[in-house]
Amino acid sequence: MTAAAGRDGIVEIYTDGACSGNPGPGGWGAVLTFGDRRRELSGGEAAATTNNRMELMAAIQALESLTRPARVRLHTDSAYLRNGIMSWLPTWKRNNWRTASKQPVKNEELWRRLDAAAARHQVEWLWVKGHAGNPGNERADALANRGMAEALARSGARPPNGQRRRQPG
Repeated sequence: MTAAAGRDGIVEIYTDGACSGNPGPGGWGAVLTFGDRRRELSGGEAAATTNNRMELMAAIQALESLTRPARVRLHTDSAYLRNGIMSWLPTWKRNNWRTASKQPVKNEELWRRLDAAAARHQVEWLWVKGHAGNPGNERADALANRGMAEALARSGARPPNGQRRRQPG
């Protein structure tokens, strides 16, 4: 997190998704900081999911957890998430949730949920290189893997081939 977190009333959020296999069991994690306050969120799905769905869930859960409208800097290592929210979403909405090739938008229900969650806030969407030593991103990654492990433990399932590795965004 940055020393400026909370200064000027800005909430800093780092999000990440993880998947063991793609599709496979997955998890999401988020680190929220505001001044000297910090909150960590994580969750996951033991059933087959995708890394993109987990990246979306991390951002959704983080934004939905804010109790009032806020200025937010959301950091993600997912080009899918950042490009989707900043570039593709307006076109999908205009085209009745169809892509340029007239196909249904994948993960439409999550994109709609993210759109609604983000609309409550002033969000600056920032890309950060994954696994490059950024403390916020590294912690969000660890939380995503923890969320996946906890989901698997609740279900009694094991990751495919015993893996617990993050798939690229």
